This record gives sequence, structure tokens and C-alpha cells, in this order.
Amino acid sequence: MSTEEIRAIELLSRVSYGRVATSMRAMPFVAPARHIVFDGDVLIRLHRGLGYHRACNGSVVAYGADNFGSSDDTVWSVQFTGTAEIIELTEAQLAAFGPEPHTVDGAPFDPVFMRIEPQFVTVHTLDYTSEQPAPAPAVPSIERHLHHVA
Repeated sequence: MSTEEIRAIELLSRVSYGRVATSMRAMPFVAPARHIVFDGDVLIRLHRGLGYHRACNGSVVAYGADNFGSSDDTVWSVQFTGTAEIIELTEAQLAAFGPEPHTVDGAPFDPVFMRIEPQFVTVHTLDYTSEQPAPAPAVPSIERHLHHVA
């Protein structure tokens, strides 16, 4: 695992929710999902009732998470792009996800779990702690790293 992949996994483990994106019936969509990092794997939990898991299973998806709502001086966003597959969880993995919501859009929550096998990992950071003078008007710099996973 590269340094960038390790950094992305570490950042992802700081938050509980992100967004999965792919296409369904030739239309793009983005859906919220709960995630965990377990033994280096990115595992996500979706509500089966929405049907998004069918579009994701066996397809290339993007999964992203960030700390945009935090008060940190460094804002970050990570994205994993790779193939998703429906999986059955071990007891330890299930416990790591924690409690489930009772309902989604008023319907009883029915979980489905997926693993994303990353092929590309992207990390973006916006650093507001820089001591260097910024040109006027001040625009935060974006540091972008793109890494292909072999």
C-alpha cells in the first residue's frame, strides 16, 4: 500500500459517512452510505430498499468522504474509485458498523453491505494554516494527489 493510500485510509477512518456514486439506468447518482475501514478494506452499508446496491454491485463506483463540516484548519476530501461487490460481513465487521438507523425515508432499514476494491485513490487538502502571505483575494490552495493502485 502506498503512502497516499495509507493517508487516505487514515482520513476516511476519521468520519462515519460518505457518498457512493455510479450510474443507474444510464443516469448518474450519488447516495449517502455508512462506511468502515476494516483490515484495509473500505466497506459500506446501504439501505437495500433504495435499490442502489444493484447498480453498484460489480460496477465501478466512486466513494468519497470529507471533513467539510468540521472546524479543523485543514479540510480534506478522499475518494476511492474501484469495483464494488456485495459481501456478507463477519461478526467483527458487523459490530464495527455499530447501530443501524430504524428507518430510511420512512421505510424500515434493511442493510446491504459492499466492499470497494480501490483502483484509484485521490486526496485533496485545503490548508488554512499556511503562514505564507496569500495573493489578494485569498483563495485556498488545493493539493491534489492521484494514485493508481496496481
